[in-house]
Amino acid sequence: MYANCTGRLPELKDYFGVSNSVLGTMLFTTAIGALVAMPLTGWLTTRYNSGKLTIWSGLLFCCIVPFIPYSQNLWVGRAAFFMTGFFSGAMDITMNGQAVFVERIYKKTIMSSFHAAWSIGMALGAGSGALFANYHYPLRPHLLYMAAASIIVLAIVSPIVLKNQAGNIVDRGGKDSKQKIPFLIWLIAIIGFCGMTGEGSVVDWSAIYMHTVVGKTKAFSALAIGSFGTAMTIGRLFGDHLIRKAGKQLILFCSCCAAIAGLSVALLFVSAPAVLSGLFLVGLGLSNVVPVTYSTAGNIKGIEPAAGIAIASTIGYSGFFVGPPSIGYLADAFGLRIGLCFTLGLFFIMMAVVLYITRRLK
Repeated sequence: MYANCTGRLPELKDYFGVSNSVLGTMLFTTAIGALVAMPLTGWLTTRYNSGKLTIWSGLLFCCIVPFIPYSQNLWVGRAAFFMTGFFSGAMDITMNGQAVFVERIYKKTIMSSFHAAWSIGMALGAGSGALFANYHYPLRPHLLYMAAASIIVLAIVSPIVLKNQAGNIVDRGGKDSKQKIPFLIWLIAIIGFCGMTGEGSVVDWSAIYMHTVVGKTKAFSALAIGSFGTAMTIGRLFGDHLIRKAGKQLILFCSCCAAIAGLSVALLFVSAPAVLSGLFLVGLGLSNVVPVTYSTAGNIKGIEPAAGIAIASTIGYSGFFVGPPSIGYLADAFGLRIGLCFTLGLFFIMMAVVLYITRRLK
C-alpha cells in the first residue's frame, strides 16, 4: 500500500506544489508518526488484545494512505503523512507481536519469512505504482483501489488472527528474568539500531555513491539499491532455514561479518562491479538482523511480545534518523567515502554487542 504511494511521489510533489526539501520534511513526519506510535502501541498490547489491534491498525492505515492526495493544503498533507506513519508504526509492532505468537506455536523460527513477505510486498507495490504511473492513471482512484483490495485481504485474514494474550501462549525465556530482561532488551535494541541505521544509510546513499564517487550515470546508479534490495529479499527467504540450522547467535555474527566485508569492499575498491558486489553482501548481512532482533525481543520471558518488540523497534527505528543526516554532514566535510565509514563503524559496534551477548548467554 505504502510502496504504491511512494512510487508516485513525483505526482504528489506536483500536487502539493512543493520543493524537494519541503517534500522531504513531509516524509520526515511519517517517521515521526511511527516513532510516536511504537511505544504507545507496545503499552496498549499489554492491556488489549494484540490480534484486534493488528487488524484495526491495518484498517486505519489502509484508510489514511489514499487520503493523502485529497489533502486540501500543505498542513493537512503533513497531518496525513504523520498519521500514515503512526498507523504503520502501530501495525509494525502488533503484527510482529503476532508473528512471535505464531512462531511459538510452530515451535520453529519463521520470523524471517514474514519479513521476506514484507520485502516482496514493497517490491510489488513499487512495481505496480510504477505501472500505474507509466500509463498516467489518476493517483486518487489508484490509491483507492489499492486500499479497497488491502481491506478485503484484512477482512479475509481477520477471523484467523490469533486472539490470545501473551499469558495464554507458552512463555519461554532465560533464567533470572527480572535481572536480565531490561539489560538484554537494551542490547538487542542496540543491534537493531546499528542494523537499521546501516539499512537506511545504504538505501539513501548507495545510488549517490555510485554516481558521484564511482562516476556512473544516474540510471546505472539505481542498480546499487537494486543489488542491495535483492540480497535483502534472498537473505530473508532463506533466513529461517539457516537460523534453525545454525542458531540466532551464529547467524547474527555471520551477518555482521558479511555487512563489514561488503561495505569495506565497496569503499576500498571504487569500481562498479566491486560496489555492486559489496552492497549485495551488505544486503545479505543485514537481511536477518531485524527479524532476529524482533524475534528475540518478543521471546524474552516475563514481558509481552509486542512490548519487547516496541522497545527494540523504537530504538532501532531511530537509526533511520541518525544515519542518513550524519553521513550527509560527514560527506560535506570529508567526502562520501569517509561519511560511509560512519556506517562501517556501526557494523563493528553491532558485532561487538553480538559477541558480548553470545558470551553472556553461554
